[in-house]
Amino acid sequence: MDALRSRPVADGVPRPLVLISTCHREVGDVAAHVSYRRYTDFVRLAGGIPLLVPGALPEELDLLLATVDGVLLTGSASNVHPSCYGESVLDPSLPQDRERDAWTLPLVPRAIAAGMPLFAICRGAQEVNVALGGSLHQAVHEVDGFFDHRSEFARTPQERYAPRHTVTLERDGSLQRWLGCDEITVNSVHGQGVQALADGLRVEARAPDGLIEAFSFAGGTAFNLAVQWHPEWRCEQDPVSRRLALAFAEALSEHWFRRNRSMALI
Repeated sequence: MDALRSRPVADGVPRPLVLISTCHREVGDVAAHVSYRRYTDFVRLAGGIPLLVPGALPEELDLLLATVDGVLLTGSASNVHPSCYGESVLDPSLPQDRERDAWTLPLVPRAIAAGMPLFAICRGAQEVNVALGGSLHQAVHEVDGFFDHRSEFARTPQERYAPRHTVTLERDGSLQRWLGCDEITVNSVHGQGVQALADGLRVEARAPDGLIEAFSFAGGTAFNLAVQWHPEWRCEQDPVSRRLALAFAEALSEHWFRRNRSMALI
C-alpha cells in the first residue's frame, strides 16, 4: 500500500481532480454547504485533489464531469427524500436534503455514462441506487429479518465508527478481487438501506442479515463502487480502506491520462 504515497507524479503534472458532493445545512441562521474533512482525506489518500462542489445547476453537470477525473458521493446525516423513489416520508423528524437530491441524482447516470470513476459512501450509495431506479428501506431496523444498523450519536466518533459487523463479499465480484478476501469487518451508522436494487447494479457484499452493503454498476467501463459503511473513517490506518483507495487511485490516474491525451489531440 506504500504505492499510495510513492506513486510518481511528473513535475508540473497535476493530480486527478475529484468532485466531492456537499450537503446543504443551516450553520447558525445562515445557509451553508458542508462536508466532513475525512472525505477530502480519503481523496488525498487516493492521490487526488478534492474539489468540494456546493451544489450544481442542471446546466453545470456536464461541464463539471468534463473537468474532473472522478466523483466521490459522501455520506450525510440527511436521507434521500422518499418521493425520489415513489414513497412518502415515514419519519418527518429525520433530516432531508432536497437541494442535494436535485443535483446528485442526475449526476449519477451522467458519471456512469461518461466512464467516470465513481465511489459512493453511505448516503452516496443510496443516491446511486435511487438515481438508477432502485428504492430504499426508510427504517431498516423496523423491517422483519434485519437488525439495527444504526449507531447512537451520543457516543464519541471513535465509538460510533468502530468495527461493528462482518460483510460477506460476493464470489468473483469486483470488491472481492480488489480486497483479495471473502469477508471483512465494517462500521455501521446507517438507518436506511437498499430495498430494491436498481436494474444494472450487482451486489458486491451483504451483511449477516442479508442487507446489501456494497454494489457496483455491472456495465460500467471504469471503477465504480457504492458501499454502505464508511471506509473514509481512519482511512490511513485501515487496511481495507487503503486497498479501496488504491483501486480508486488507479482508476483516477487512468482517467486523468486518458482525458489529457484526448485534450492534447484537439
